[in-house]
Amino acid sequence: QITGVILAGGRGLRMGGADKGLQDFHGHPLIAWAIDQLRPQVQHLLISANRNLENYETFGYPVLPDQIPGYAGPLAGIHAALTHAQTPWVATVPCDAPKVPHDLVARLALALNSHDADIAIARTATRAEPLYSLMRRTILPQLTAYLGRHQRKVLDWQTSLKHCWVDFDAATFC
Repeated sequence: QITGVILAGGRGLRMGGADKGLQDFHGHPLIAWAIDQLRPQVQHLLISANRNLENYETFGYPVLPDQIPGYAGPLAGIHAALTHAQTPWVATVPCDAPKVPHDLVARLALALNSHDADIAIARTATRAEPLYSLMRRTILPQLTAYLGRHQRKVLDWQTSLKHCWVDFDAATFC
């Protein structure tokens, strides 16, 4: 039982304040691509968003705003998802992910179980892809404490836990 969450809660500062998930990509909003790719891989789907909530609600999935004030970054969206999910595992992808691997969640779950880890993180040969991850809901207290210390770096938090890496081809995330 896995809940998927699409992280669309950012301010879009690198895009001039545009809401990334609602930006057009080949005739559809970016979030629609992420939904189409992630939905078949999970039992439940959530959208983490802080702006344009009504627009995100039209996709038919629960929309969760951050519970941590001040746009605390992707970890605040993950915190909201871990708080609301009813399944033991939560998978994450960013909203600007038109090419989520069709086997992302299966590969992350296999690695997480085989390494008895708390979180599985995707990576390529050249970089980590921390927003493509699968984690146990039981790590919510560690995330709450990390955020309570005003820490915000996703990869630093992930690697502070019992984690494992899952290798993907770099073209997968283009």
